[in-house]
Amino acid sequence: MKAVICEEFGAPEMLKFGEQPDPVLGKNQVLIQVEFCGVSYPDLLIIQNNYQFKPELPFSPGGEVVGKIIELGEKVENLKHGDRVLALCRWGGFAEKVAVDTDRVFILPDGISSDTAASSLYTYSTSLYALKDRAQLKSGETLLVLGAAGGIGLAAVELGKAMGAKVIAAASSDEKLALCKAKGADQTINYESEDLKSRIKELTNGLGVDVVLDPVGGNYTEPALRGIAWKGRYLIVGFANGEIPKIPMNLPLLKGCSIVGVFWGNFSKVDADQNRSNMNQLYDWILKGKITGHAAEAYNLKDAKNALLDLQDRSNFKKGIVQVL
Repeated sequence: MKAVICEEFGAPEMLKFGEQPDPVLGKNQVLIQVEFCGVSYPDLLIIQNNYQFKPELPFSPGGEVVGKIIELGEKVENLKHGDRVLALCRWGGFAEKVAVDTDRVFILPDGISSDTAASSLYTYSTSLYALKDRAQLKSGETLLVLGAAGGIGLAAVELGKAMGAKVIAAASSDEKLALCKAKGADQTINYESEDLKSRIKELTNGLGVDVVLDPVGGNYTEPALRGIAWKGRYLIVGFANGEIPKIPMNLPLLKGCSIVGVFWGNFSKVDADQNRSNMNQLYDWILKGKITGHAAEAYNLKDAKNALLDLQDRSNFKKGIVQVL
């Protein structure tokens, strides 16, 4: 099969397009003919060997695929040949075929297009888990989203509004903040030109925000934590900044707040039923038009490395998807 291949860890420029053997199907796996594969920040970390999961070389990056089941493992009972599915495979998606464990495979409703599923459901499922299950965000509360123009952040902006929250979007440029406003953000903070803590206090009349969703880390974490309200919840989603912050532990004591880890990958396996319920909630909201998902830009399989380069350079505000078929 044709695939984009990582033969040694490093930059996207090192990826190669070529032939790879078809996947060997496990007993509890399905073989999927890939139509689209979403492009996400973990793909960059994986090819650089900086992710918590480390595949054996050589491998294909790409962790969120949409396609059709073409073969079943001998113990598979809940899926069938020909099902159109979303599959969350961690890697292997920049290829014509991928084998995926059945607990990571979700049948897609007819009303949700393949490109929408590939561009949106991975990031939206992570943000929904963060806001709904980890923060228990309530209607009327105030949500601050850091890195709000990124995939996780923009999903959190739209989901926060759908859940009835007041949403403050924080990002590094006015262009990014305009995108957040278009997704429903009530207020914005440019943390490159404005003091984050002071603006949080100003926008909340000194009360602070109830929930912070942070996929960025680095220098923004401490001022955002200082701007949290009494009994607030601080969601640690990732470290796109590249720096894992060191938090003064007197802050959560003084704020009476919770610092909550958001590890969707483990949740989706350990609590598969709840994850499936969340996915069904997203399907329902998309079909009803309550959320719209990410705007997408498609790349050919041969040009998949360009999708990763654009993501790395933050030069494209659209969600990259690789079109395989």
